[in-house]
Amino acid sequence: MDYAKLIDEYLAGPKALRAAVEGMTDEQLDARPFPDKWTTREVVAHLADFDPIIADRMKRVIAEDEPTVLGADQTAYAKRLAYDKRDVGEELAIIELTRSQMAKILRTLKPEDYQRIGNHNERGPFTLENLLAGSGVNHIANHLRFIEEKKKALGLT
Repeated sequence: MDYAKLIDEYLAGPKALRAAVEGMTDEQLDARPFPDKWTTREVVAHLADFDPIIADRMKRVIAEDEPTVLGADQTAYAKRLAYDKRDVGEELAIIELTRSQMAKILRTLKPEDYQRIGNHNERGPFTLENLLAGSGVNHIANHLRFIEEKKKALGLT
């Protein structure tokens, strides 16, 4: 596995997210073209809440021996943490800084460190490599598709 490339992909996520929402008005960020789906603002808030959780999981796997990490209820977060009131610029900054810090840590590791194991309380064992390649790299990419669908429905693309 090319870990340097994987870390570069991890760092590219916030830039792609920022580009996806650039120029959107508050009205567009808060539009709900699909009734039971999050708005773009809510998607960005979700990413800003869960990126530090993913980073914490990586840190625990790096620092501790086979730590247990806890799942988090994204629906409860969205309902209780004022997703509709949050500032998109601040949320993007949280994601960018979290990933910048985490990338610096990841770049210090030896290849065998990426095989360190953590245990998710709901999903079971995983390696640092799995976590970085999965949730780390793919979480923003997955939500970018939803943002693009919303923009298309709003006539923005």
